[in-house]
Amino acid sequence: MPLFSETFQNKAKLISRRMFILSTLKVGVFVGIISRLFYLQISENIKYRSLSDKNRFREWKLVPQRGIIEDFFGEKIADNVQTFQLHMIPEDVPNIEELFFRLSKIIDFNERKRNSLIKRLKKRKRWEPIIVSDNLSWSEFSKLNLFLHEMQGVKPVVALARKYSKDGSSSHIVGYVSDISVKDLENSKLLREINVPGLKTGKNGLEKFLNEPIIGQPGIQRFEVNAYGKRIKELKLVKGITGESFRTTIDKEVQKFTSKLIENKSASVCVMDIYTGDIVSMVSSPTFDPNKFVHGISQEDWQALIKDTKKPLINKSMAGLYPPGSTIKPIVALSALENDVISPKFTVECRGSVDLYDRTYHCWKEKGHGFMNLRNGIKQSCDIYFYEVARRLGVDRLSVTAKQFGLGQKVLGTFLEERSGVVPNTKWKLKNIGKGWYLGETLITGIGQGYFQSTPIQLCLMTAQLANGGYKIKPKIIYNEQDFQTTTEDGGEKFKQLYRNQENVKFVLDAQFGATNEPMGTSYRSRHVKPEYIYAGKTGTSQTRTITAEERELKLKQKDLPYKKRDHALFTAFAPYKNPRYAFSVVIEHGGTGSSAAAPIAKKVIRKVLDRHKLRTKYQSDLFKEV
Repeated sequence: MPLFSETFQNKAKLISRRMFILSTLKVGVFVGIISRLFYLQISENIKYRSLSDKNRFREWKLVPQRGIIEDFFGEKIADNVQTFQLHMIPEDVPNIEELFFRLSKIIDFNERKRNSLIKRLKKRKRWEPIIVSDNLSWSEFSKLNLFLHEMQGVKPVVALARKYSKDGSSSHIVGYVSDISVKDLENSKLLREINVPGLKTGKNGLEKFLNEPIIGQPGIQRFEVNAYGKRIKELKLVKGITGESFRTTIDKEVQKFTSKLIENKSASVCVMDIYTGDIVSMVSSPTFDPNKFVHGISQEDWQALIKDTKKPLINKSMAGLYPPGSTIKPIVALSALENDVISPKFTVECRGSVDLYDRTYHCWKEKGHGFMNLRNGIKQSCDIYFYEVARRLGVDRLSVTAKQFGLGQKVLGTFLEERSGVVPNTKWKLKNIGKGWYLGETLITGIGQGYFQSTPIQLCLMTAQLANGGYKIKPKIIYNEQDFQTTTEDGGEKFKQLYRNQENVKFVLDAQFGATNEPMGTSYRSRHVKPEYIYAGKTGTSQTRTITAEERELKLKQKDLPYKKRDHALFTAFAPYKNPRYAFSVVIEHGGTGSSAAAPIAKKVIRKVLDRHKLRTKYQSDLFKEV
């Protein structure tokens, strides 16, 4: 009996122990389940809600709308137009080869585009959206929406794309936009922050310079989707911020008119307001269609552009460097007068050539001009006269005056492609070439040859600052009402005096009047007779190579030479002569002579600009009243 009782007690203890352990385990499991539920539902609530939402919702960043670029009169020269795109998120596509096959049956998705997309996919993260096509037709876009339920991971998008004038008259000023490259992202913090599929960035011109304020901020579009990723309904739309729009000083009508005049030529025409510094026109030819870059230029079009010997992608107005030729003679004359080297009565006999040491320096007129004073020297553009003036003046003093009037430095600073040019002097040659200066180099510098290099916009600024009486102005291409308000105030840098004796400036301007409006003047054949169009100008012909003795003996005319061997033709002018308002520069590459190729074009542009002057003045006055 005691034995049975003891056995019973041992079994009871064992059962009790097991029950305790089991109960403990139950409590532990229960606590574990509660803890896990707490962890999942409370601690990790945001995470799993986000994962759930990811299956239910889709967010798409919307490309921001770029600001508009307008001409002075509010005419759009860079606008936006509706475009249809197809976006894809790679991680949401179950079978990418199957998707590609389906797309090839619906849209223009050939093998080349397929391979290009695969290359881009390898460089991107799988969850980052990528654009399959950014310029779908309406037919393609409609078909995509019809079969969207059969294609997971893709989304048709209505977006905006850049649109430019097809005539290309302002292409070099406006520039163009294109896809963002790795280099663009490296160089711009803003692009890294707002980068979304389909976002374009400015590559050159104003599109590049104004990129940050004009690009805007992206919006967000949120959809509820089903298990297949098909949109059920739009839940939220956060509109992006449109980029800032800009008005330029350019006159679109003058641009188009001028572009037509120099069509098929390698040339530049610049027009500037001599008081406000407004760039009224700046045309470079040949031009190109910037619309081709917006959606990615084809290899065929790209090769055609880069192989064109007339270099249509180069903005010749700011990046083209040319010896100024005889257009520099008014500055040489002014510098000599200002430094009391000569007087207006200083006379030189021109016999067609002059010898210095063992070299002969020729005048453009083979038999010479005879006895020349300063006014006739400018009027008839006598090289022999200016050889002697330059010899007496010296290159260093000439360099100072040329730089004061805008040569040898960037004019706008707005464009990355703008070049500074060269105004040579003794220190420049020693620093850049490592050799001393020769007297013979001073002579050819005096007629705008040798090391002298200038851009057409610099020549226009030089002429403007002479025409306004010798005052410094600040050229601009972006219109600003505040600039207009301050143009009548004294004391600013814009009105810095560039002369010592203003009578010297007046003398040079009068000599240019003679060059255009008096017999024997080099641009006399291109003069205007009507008083309201009368202007003053200076022709220039800059050599592109050394003329051989054999060629001089043959007396070959420019038109008889191969294109590449012809001289560049230049012309600078200001108009009207009485109460001048605009400065002009024309450069025709390998045009032959300034009088035959450049001056006739300037004559037509001058008339067009003066015809639109009253309209421009009235419009500017109205804008000023609004401010």
